[in-house]
Amino acid sequence: MLNVLSREEAVALIKKKTAHLTPETETVNISDAARRVLACDTVSAENIPSFDRSTVDGYAVNAADTFGAGASIPAQLEITGEILMGESADFDLARGQCVKISTGGMLPAGADAAVMVEHTDFAGGLCLVYKPVAPGENITKKGDDISAGETALKKGTLIRPSHIGVLAALGITEVEVYKKPVIAVISTGDEIVGEDPKPGQIRDVNTFLLSSAIKESGCEAIEYGVVADKREDIENAVKECVKKADAVIISGGSSAGARDMTVDIIDTLGEAYFHGIAMKPGKPTIFGIISGKPVFGLPGHPLAAYFVFRLIVTEFIRDLMNMPPEKPSGRAALAENIPSNHGREEFLCVKMNENNEIVPLHTKSGIISVLSEAGGFIKIPRNTEGINKGTVMEIYSL
Repeated sequence: MLNVLSREEAVALIKKKTAHLTPETETVNISDAARRVLACDTVSAENIPSFDRSTVDGYAVNAADTFGAGASIPAQLEITGEILMGESADFDLARGQCVKISTGGMLPAGADAAVMVEHTDFAGGLCLVYKPVAPGENITKKGDDISAGETALKKGTLIRPSHIGVLAALGITEVEVYKKPVIAVISTGDEIVGEDPKPGQIRDVNTFLLSSAIKESGCEAIEYGVVADKREDIENAVKECVKKADAVIISGGSSAGARDMTVDIIDTLGEAYFHGIAMKPGKPTIFGIISGKPVFGLPGHPLAAYFVFRLIVTEFIRDLMNMPPEKPSGRAALAENIPSNHGREEFLCVKMNENNEIVPLHTKSGIISVLSEAGGFIKIPRNTEGINKGTVMEIYSL
């Protein structure tokens, strides 16, 4: 009989039992920082931008000089010069004067706005302004993007190209990141083969599916390969992976069948803390500790294995590297009713229809193609008898 926990209870127990794990850190160049996790806050030492600048092609002005300007009575300002991109505006702009400026150009002292060239005309050394501007209009002020002393990126950020752009803007070329946790994947089953399956056999999917998910989470993967349903072989594989990796995933052998020995192996080599989570797919999930290393037993069906990784193992990784809690990627209304009376928290792959409504993709745990079709997934709470069409649901990214 499975000792079933709720998903929240399972995640909390894993957090408690792995609290002793603290990843080491290292310093890397920002060119190599993508998919790494920041180990400390990044605080800006300077203002970005470092000067007031124009966001349009036109004229830098004192906004008060344009008040009351219109098509019939334009403001007339003396043009005193031009500021090009990359040039320093080391002069003061007096009242009644303006200076031609390009997008990104530095505003001189005395200017507090920019007039778009489309709203001006040129006549005998004068700029005719046909539309007034307010102070701060069409300019970016010093520190508007990031101010000195501001935390630009927080500890636990999974670094993406957009973050690297921020680091580059701040003049930061090296960052402290967590060393990548190493997670080993063992696929088990007599029916699982690497290639050319015979009748009754299937190709190994989970090794590649899970190792890819591990890498996407900012970790390194060890692909141990396929192990037959023989206790000694599985036990030896687990022992070897525990020595090499920071955590181990065993795919298959987690159900309650006679040949499913994963939980017993974990309990023999270490201690198994639970066998079963009230979630669909993924009920027969196992968690234990061997030699201080977390070991996860995932269902053999690829879709179930993916969701357990996505919702259980990923939570362990987030906690290990101080990453913030996940947020929904969006919200939308259901396009149809969804029946549910399983007594388990259920996760459904979904896509959006032409009306921007959620369409559930009903499938079985052994089907893998739904992952490539789906745009995300939704959560259906435990003991929910059903969710009605039109109900607004939160969508999570796959």
